[in-house]
Amino acid sequence: MRRIFGSVRSRATLGATLVVAVALVAAGAAVLLSLRSNLMDQAGNEAQRTAQNVVAQLAAGKPYDQLDLDDESPVQVVDANGTLVAASDELERISGTATDAVKPQPPSGGTGTGAGADDDDDADDDSGRGEAGEIGEGTEFSDGSATIDGESADYRFAAVPVEAGDRGRLTVYAGGSLDAEQSAVNTALTVMLVGFPLLLGVVAGVTWLVTRRALRPVEGIRGEMAAITASEDLARRVPVPGTHDEVARLALTTNETLAALQTSVERQRRFVADASHELRSPIASLRTQLEVGVAHPELLDLDGAVEDTVRLQGLAADLLLLARLDAGERPGDARFDLGALAREQAEGRAEVTVEARSAQVAGSRGQVGRVLTNLLDNAARHARSAVTLTVRREGEWVVAAVADDGDGVAEADRERIFERFVRLDEARSRDDGGAGLGLAIARDVAVRHGGALTVGRAPAGGALFELRLPQAQ
Repeated sequence: MRRIFGSVRSRATLGATLVVAVALVAAGAAVLLSLRSNLMDQAGNEAQRTAQNVVAQLAAGKPYDQLDLDDESPVQVVDANGTLVAASDELERISGTATDAVKPQPPSGGTGTGAGADDDDDADDDSGRGEAGEIGEGTEFSDGSATIDGESADYRFAAVPVEAGDRGRLTVYAGGSLDAEQSAVNTALTVMLVGFPLLLGVVAGVTWLVTRRALRPVEGIRGEMAAITASEDLARRVPVPGTHDEVARLALTTNETLAALQTSVERQRRFVADASHELRSPIASLRTQLEVGVAHPELLDLDGAVEDTVRLQGLAADLLLLARLDAGERPGDARFDLGALAREQAEGRAEVTVEARSAQVAGSRGQVGRVLTNLLDNAARHARSAVTLTVRREGEWVVAAVADDGDGVAEADRERIFERFVRLDEARSRDDGGAGLGLAIARDVAVRHGGALTVGRAPAGGALFELRLPQAQ
């Protein structure tokens, strides 16, 4: 059960069904209330018309026993004292009006009906007749029930007042049947109870099928990623659907991530292989010299052993720095003078000419100094006679430029020389102790400091390396 409702398709289907169910219930309730209100208003209007018909007769002075009352609707005429003075002939029971009486009683004061008059000669002509009156204002409505000729039903009652001359203030109660309202509401409720579950079933089925179709590429991506994980083959790629939607963009992003991961892993493998190769040479040379020294102490080349040890130490330091850079070590935000640092790094180098202005930058002074050292070492290996180091400001940037008068770098190789363990002159670089890591370290440090390192052609024809760092604010 947990697995079923843990899927996106199940949750989407359940969510859509619940939303539609809430919407249907709300819409159904609104429809029922509106229908009931309209039908109640119709019953009230019918009751009011019936009551006003009786009111018109009373206002004209018509006697109670001669009133034309609707035998199909409950009608009551009540005087100011609450006495029933007229009612429908077939009325047997009533509730919801001012009185539950169904049989008329003599009016207060002995006037208004023939039943309470004396047997004088003029009683037959004037029994229950009063003077003409006025129709009052302000109809009130109430709900109740009544029984007419043995049939009980619910009614909407309208109470209409009238000033009936010498008979005083009377109130006419007339009922409008609520059978139509109850029948319509019950019918609508039955339709909703039957139709809503069917509609929810259709919504759930359609949502299930649509989400299944929409998520099918996701399952394909998941399966391929699982296969890549199991096989460790980063050259494989997940399938990209032709829908041009979020799933397709997810597949494209996944493939881009796999490509970047493959490049990183291959780069790491090459790095490990190259590092092992570079470390093998000085270690083998040092071991050979030590073994010869053990067997023949007089043949021990101490200078060569020291040179190999220094070379090995430098290579280990370079590898450690690259590992720290690859791990994302932050360069810090210390401020220092790049011009002063350039003069310090060039000190003791007879072939280097320095023209360095004072300029503040932020970052790791040691790492930036390492960049300048690597650039100066590289220039010294390739220069014929002179190396120039300048520091200047260009807008928001500080530029440290190292130029030599050597052969320069071919345009095709200007990016390749920044790759790790790349040496354009294998024999001379190895003899000079270079491992092909200096320029790679320099560019990585420059990028980590928010800057850049590029190579071009110097005015003297050699190589021109430019280190650009943002000026400290």
